[in-house]
Amino acid sequence: MSAARLQNMLRGFDLRSTGKWFLLASLVGAVSGVGAILFQVLGQIVVQYTLVTFAGFHPGEAVGERPLFAPSEHQLSLPIIVLIMGLGGLVSGFIVFKWAPEAEGHGTDAAIDSFHQNRGLIRARVPIVKTITSAITIGTGGSAGREGPIAQIGAGFGSFLATKLKLSDRDRRIMLAAGMAGGIGAIFRAPLAGAIFAGEILYREADIESDVIVPAAISSIVSYSVYSLFLPADAAFLPLFGNGLHYQMKSLAELLPMALMSIILVLAAVVYIRTFYGLHRLSKKITVVPNYLKPAIGAVLAGLVGVGLHLAFDTGDSRAMLAVLSTGYGSLQTALEDPGKLGITALLIIAGGKVLTTSLTISTGGSGGVFGPSMVIGGCVGAALGLWFQDLFGIETHPGAFAIIGMAGFFAGAAHAPISTIIMVSEMTGDYKLLLPTMWVSTLCFLLCRRWSLYEKQVPTRLESPAHKGDFIVDVLEGNLVKDVYQTRSDIRRVPESTSLDDIVHILAETHQHYFPVIDDEGSMVGIFSDDDVRAYLFDETIWRLAVARDVMITNVVSVSPDDDLNTALRHFTAMNLDELPVLDPTNSGKLLGMLTRRETIAFYNRRVMEHKQSNE
Repeated sequence: MSAARLQNMLRGFDLRSTGKWFLLASLVGAVSGVGAILFQVLGQIVVQYTLVTFAGFHPGEAVGERPLFAPSEHQLSLPIIVLIMGLGGLVSGFIVFKWAPEAEGHGTDAAIDSFHQNRGLIRARVPIVKTITSAITIGTGGSAGREGPIAQIGAGFGSFLATKLKLSDRDRRIMLAAGMAGGIGAIFRAPLAGAIFAGEILYREADIESDVIVPAAISSIVSYSVYSLFLPADAAFLPLFGNGLHYQMKSLAELLPMALMSIILVLAAVVYIRTFYGLHRLSKKITVVPNYLKPAIGAVLAGLVGVGLHLAFDTGDSRAMLAVLSTGYGSLQTALEDPGKLGITALLIIAGGKVLTTSLTISTGGSGGVFGPSMVIGGCVGAALGLWFQDLFGIETHPGAFAIIGMAGFFAGAAHAPISTIIMVSEMTGDYKLLLPTMWVSTLCFLLCRRWSLYEKQVPTRLESPAHKGDFIVDVLEGNLVKDVYQTRSDIRRVPESTSLDDIVHILAETHQHYFPVIDDEGSMVGIFSDDDVRAYLFDETIWRLAVARDVMITNVVSVSPDDDLNTALRHFTAMNLDELPVLDPTNSGKLLGMLTRRETIAFYNRRVMEHKQSNE
């Protein structure tokens, strides 16, 4: 179907109709689902023909993944791992900085920035470049996640389709968010979380972009369905980390140590965020190295960290420490099922190593997401604390439950997305019996981590978003009346309609008043003039004694009554470019009660905005 034909079809829908958004969101979801499949396939091909074939290293994956290649054993070669990572970073960096520099780093932040700052515009080449470079980065061992790339891929197509159909900026932003939801819903088998994530991740505070929820839900469902067709029939509805995780709390008293876990998770999140952006700033300051080489340097350093940890620590699992490379989902799967197999020390080392390798991979310009590494870090920290709490407090709940809760709490705090994270972790693990402790820890982490965010391009609330510039002047003034602002004034100089122009000129010299109501013999207002209206006569003294106020005044008076709302007054100010409006008695249209100034109205609006901000602090 051509873009022109689709555009003609859309004209039959109302701009806000469900039919329009069902069609558009379904299209975005279908493409996002196909994009998720291509991204997954391309990533596995890169892994197979680089790390597996030449280095003998097969990064572990979650049990719900569909492997395209049969497991094979090769001799592990640590130097080759580092070499492959460096080459992957070099190729990825060259492609990104040659054709789409905005595709560097974690794509979710770029999509958020486009939503707020760039009218939802994303260049058409970005999804293609992001797919290729992220698959290369992750496939060659770079420590990164899939959510950022797939979010930017879906967002890019949504923006592209909206632009081709010549939709409004508002609709393009909604399409962008719907694309994000589709990508997330498919790649993480979490359609509900994908829809909420797209609306929640845009803001730092507890705010949500409500306009995107329905289109995002449709896109996420369609994308998830398309992606499921790629999976075997018995795995189509299998959660990413399997159905074998059926944990539940043994006692409500466990909420107390979980509160302690929230504090530790927040501290880990702060370390993660500061390390990530500290290395990002350092990379930007280094100007002697071309930008396209920096991802290769970061990848090599990340590889050395992984190899160093592998050589330094013997965990009984010969490749456990290499989980700090690539997605790390293999060790996270172990942390969820049997954390005792790794032990507290190894779990914490993996978490710390993941912080460093992810920062080195992405902050230097590598292409990948931060959600996946966050799940690994939070899950490993949570599992380690679960084992420790068992020894210290004798807690009976399986330590794997603490891993699930840690995954949610860590990302809820770091990304300021508690609701979608709670749902997403539940969908990814297939375990809904831990909703209470997950909500408890995620909420605490969100509150304690408000000063730091993993997504720099988030804005605090919709009030501060350029995407909503002008929206809230109506919302803030709505329900407030003219009588709340203007003051009845007896000092307003009223001019009788028979007053000569000569006398009017002298009146102007005696007062700072700018607008002058004109009254008849009975004191009723019959018109108004401003000092600007009088200036046209100042250079013709011959008519000063001939002209009177009725010759200068305007009879078509734009006025308001005390019971009019301030939105009406603001529209009058703007449409007529006026600075003052007369306030007339609604029961006696000729009776002047006072004057409402634009300055008073704007000052009232500013006060209400400040009250709104303070009430949210």
